[in-house]
Amino acid sequence: MYKKATVVLLISILLMSTALMQTMQAQSSQVSVGVKVGDWIEYNVSTTGTPMSGHDITYAKLEIIEVKETAIKANVTSTADNGTVSTITRSFNLQQGQIQAWVIIPANLGPGDSFYDSSIGGNVTIQGEHQRTFLGATRTITYVNTTDRDKQWDKATGIFVTTQDYLENSTVSATAIATNMWSSQILGLDETVFYAVVGVVIAVVVI
Repeated sequence: MYKKATVVLLISILLMSTALMQTMQAQSSQVSVGVKVGDWIEYNVSTTGTPMSGHDITYAKLEIIEVKETAIKANVTSTADNGTVSTITRSFNLQQGQIQAWVIIPANLGPGDSFYDSSIGGNVTIQGEHQRTFLGATRTITYVNTTDRDKQWDKATGIFVTTQDYLENSTVSATAIATNMWSSQILGLDETVFYAVVGVVIAVVVI
């Protein structure tokens, strides 16, 4: 009787362990990284109120320098209101929720999907999405609005494109002004493709 109970217990533990591993693997596979080394994006930044030290900037550029699974490193170059330029390296881990004020989140999240934020110890749910022309191309933009910040991301990359962060004595606003992560479009076509098509048409007409 004792041996039978022991066998049943061991089988139950094995099944539970297997289920837990499958769950963890599923969660890991759901975290999609949408940026790669060499990607960059620039922002115009403005601040109202009395900004804390380090938040009085007018320009910022984020450039991805390393991607290992869900861990990301980026150089952030910023220009302060007094003209001082500084560069720091920031580390992110999308699986662990190290997303630093939601700068980069997992890619391809839609309304109802959520990402983990370790700073609050919980999940944040994407509230909606819409199509809009951003930096010359039609992009799917997702967003979340809270009492702390209003954030919008490019869905395909997970990089933020606009934000308003409500700090204790100030509000920081930033809007993307340039990037190499997508190309401008003409009549719905990538700019390079459009001009290639025009070139072919002209060549055919000439012939």
